Amino acid sequence: MNTEQTGLGARAAKHAALADRARLRLVDLLTLGDLAPSEIADSLGMPSNLVAHHLSVLERAGLVTRTRSEADRRRSYVRLAPAGLAGLAPSPTAAARRVVFVCTANSARSQLAVELWARRSDIPATSAGTRPAAEVAPGAVAVAARRGLDLQGAVPRGLDGVVEPTDLVITVCDAAHESFEGAALHWSVPDPVRVGTDAAFDAAFDDLERRIDELATRLRAA
Repeated sequence: MNTEQTGLGARAAKHAALADRARLRLVDLLTLGDLAPSEIADSLGMPSNLVAHHLSVLERAGLVTRTRSEADRRRSYVRLAPAGLAGLAPSPTAAARRVVFVCTANSARSQLAVELWARRSDIPATSAGTRPAAEVAPGAVAVAARRGLDLQGAVPRGLDGVVEPTDLVITVCDAAHESFEGAALHWSVPDPVRVGTDAAFDAAFDDLERRIDELATRLRAA
């Protein structure tokens, strides 16, 4: 069994253990501090034999550990295992030499995505458009400035001469995704230029930022 399959098995076991509402409540309590089994029973209004069963399931999944009290050796405390919850999220699953963000005009979403990516990852990134505009949208320049980024001097570009076979291509608008078949991933981010308001550009920025934060943790440099 390879490393990826082993990791998937461990994640599946943890998710299965947390699928029970009582065990999920128990883990919620342990995020705040360590508890004796009797304290868990009191907090959850649960009989001790049922607490013992749930703790056994969580221990087998690697989510909790027990230690003996230094004062009363007959007493034990349950705590979250170090990094016990960390393995629930997907682990790095892909490698890329460069990321290319593609939208239709290359005037807003893809330009913002490149700047956000540079703030989050060391993997190089660039952008292009299926039908590039003459200039970057003023609303994109403005939202970038509000959020500490700089799009001054950015120029829209077409796909020709930009996209290479080794690139991870991400389309960030539906029109680009439906007209360009070379994308590995698609993010359906609403077009802020079409609406034109600050709120629309802020929403697009927030959407891109969230997606980039999630992808950056899963992507490793080739």
